[in-house]
Amino acid sequence: MYKHFFKRVLSFLGAFLGLLLLGWLILIVMVFLHFANKGAGAFFTQERPGKDAKIYKVIKFKTMTDERDAEGNLLPDAQRLTRVGKVVRSLSIDELPQLINILKGDMAFIGPRPWKVEYLPLYSPEQMRRHEVRPGISGWAQVHGRNAISFTKRLEYDIYYVDHLTFWLDVKIFCMTILKVFKREGISEEGQATTEPFNGYN
Repeated sequence: MYKHFFKRVLSFLGAFLGLLLLGWLILIVMVFLHFANKGAGAFFTQERPGKDAKIYKVIKFKTMTDERDAEGNLLPDAQRLTRVGKVVRSLSIDELPQLINILKGDMAFIGPRPWKVEYLPLYSPEQMRRHEVRPGISGWAQVHGRNAISFTKRLEYDIYYVDHLTFWLDVKIFCMTILKVFKREGISEEGQATTEPFNGYN
């Protein structure tokens, strides 16, 4: 009953309350990012596969500029990531706009993190089961290493979550997520500004 009904109800109510309570913070971050990103905007959207691999657009704060080299190619992520962006990421504030995705029903607070659409053909049938539930802002993989562990291990954690989803597991993940955010653990892979892409093996 929780998995198929109450989880969605609680997610909607939580997102609605979150937007009411944190609206002031979202506005402040918007202003800072507008100037830090040199006119590139404070938000960006990307297509992500959700429940049953249905494609939706995830909303996030934009933490990098759109600066390019002489040939017109985007500079490496590490060079485009702004100081404000680093702070926003380290505090996981960049995830706040996804409260809108939760209201719309694209996501839940807890679930497998939504990965890029181009990764879909790389999953094994077992790994594809991560899409049996709505993706989340945080999940079982995030509280067990986040971006600091391999993709393969994260997929194993995602499948574990799908098979063991309960209200109490979600409560546990929520509490562990708060602790991880305060400790600022696993924000990115060692030596990387962002996560290395998934290739089906790593």
